[in-house]
Amino acid sequence: MSLKDYRRKRNFKKTSEPSKKGRQTNGVLHFVVQKHDASHLHYDFRLENRGVLKSWAVPKVIAQTPEIRRLAVEVEDHPLEYRHFHGTIPKGNYGAGTVEIWDQGRYYVDQTLDREGNERKISEGLNKGHLKFYLDGQRLQGLYALIKIRPSKGKNNQWLLIKKKEQGASDMEQLPVAPMPALVKPMLATLTTEPFDRPQWLFEVKWDGYRIIAEIKNHHVRLYTRNAKDYTDKFPQIAQALASLPDAVLDGEVVAVNEKGVSEFQRLQNYLRHQEGDLVYYVFDIVYFNQHDLHRLPLIQRKKILQQALMPSSLVRFSDYVQERGKDFFVAAQKNALEGIIAKNMQSPYQYASRSRDWLKVKAVKQQEAVIVGFTAPRGGRKFFGALVLGLYKNSKLVYVGHAGGGFDYELLKVIYVRLKSLISTHCPFETVPKTNAPVTWVKPQLLCEVKFQEWTNDGHMRQPIFLGMRDDK
Repeated sequence: MSLKDYRRKRNFKKTSEPSKKGRQTNGVLHFVVQKHDASHLHYDFRLENRGVLKSWAVPKVIAQTPEIRRLAVEVEDHPLEYRHFHGTIPKGNYGAGTVEIWDQGRYYVDQTLDREGNERKISEGLNKGHLKFYLDGQRLQGLYALIKIRPSKGKNNQWLLIKKKEQGASDMEQLPVAPMPALVKPMLATLTTEPFDRPQWLFEVKWDGYRIIAEIKNHHVRLYTRNAKDYTDKFPQIAQALASLPDAVLDGEVVAVNEKGVSEFQRLQNYLRHQEGDLVYYVFDIVYFNQHDLHRLPLIQRKKILQQALMPSSLVRFSDYVQERGKDFFVAAQKNALEGIIAKNMQSPYQYASRSRDWLKVKAVKQQEAVIVGFTAPRGGRKFFGALVLGLYKNSKLVYVGHAGGGFDYELLKVIYVRLKSLISTHCPFETVPKTNAPVTWVKPQLLCEVKFQEWTNDGHMRQPIFLGMRDDK
């Protein structure tokens, strides 16, 4: 197999793509799928055969549920070493853009044959224009087919890549038709202290935003929080982006991201005040789709259905994950200043309104939701108030955990003060009046806020809490 076309299209002084053929491994044939964000986002599907990677460009994400067809445009053979390539192809070069490994693993036509026997069958199938093969990857598993489309208008490089049904296949075809659930109470994660590695578990980013359930019915979208507060009017562009989907109930997080794509809770607060910033709805679960109730399916099956159902855009994205390697993923979350990670049992059903140990959260940054129970008098040139007095419920009793005076600008001080004025009370909600650095005005404990802090002190107080925003979604 020649790599002449591959080399002709590239200047290896300007691109880090591999120039050498690479070594063939013994026994196992490999495949790789690379997500390629070039002039158009697509997926490069590559099968090892006869010393090269046979390659196809697939415009849409490769199907993981049976009988879904994807156009696959055959391109030049790539060197074996290319299955390890990821990074950025610089502007001005062929295929300029970012490349990341989306899936990889082994594949075969007949498990009873050796490598030579499989490669012979693969070559025969490709020459005939009809090849069936089994993928064993992290995402793509089971029987697939590549079927060449009859040439038209001079095009002789178009194929269909199809996930085929197998005996004993499960997924949605075995589920009964069911009505859509209304006002879903989402499944919640239990806090744990340390990251871990574990087979049959997956690990996701813990997004720092508002947990939002999306109901799509007859192309009408309703967005609401875990306590059923309607947020459709607050995020109309996300609702519009979801409206083209079939009937579905999705679970995810609306976030506002910075220049590096990292979610920041304060940015979301600024968006809600000024409608400025970049919003993203990261979707991580699906409990209903196209007349089928999915919540009893294992999580990993729901993920596959979700990925097929979504039409990713700048506003709506699939919340990706890694399998088994939670410790490394947590280190990466810390390096990228993320709030933390969520660990999930891949075989777990979706447990409505339950805080389960099948979902565990590990925080990389110390953040806390706290009840506002009062505010201190302003000092110096500050207006409205000095700090918020904060509490938490422990054993059904409200206890003092500190006061936050940082994280406010003039406008925010004013907005919060106006809200607190209507809640002023003469009664201290704590059993013991705490010591503060200025006189306190007490309020009815009805508002929740988010703060970050350094650590918990021995007496149960937050050290140096900084206000991040109001939790009006809860």
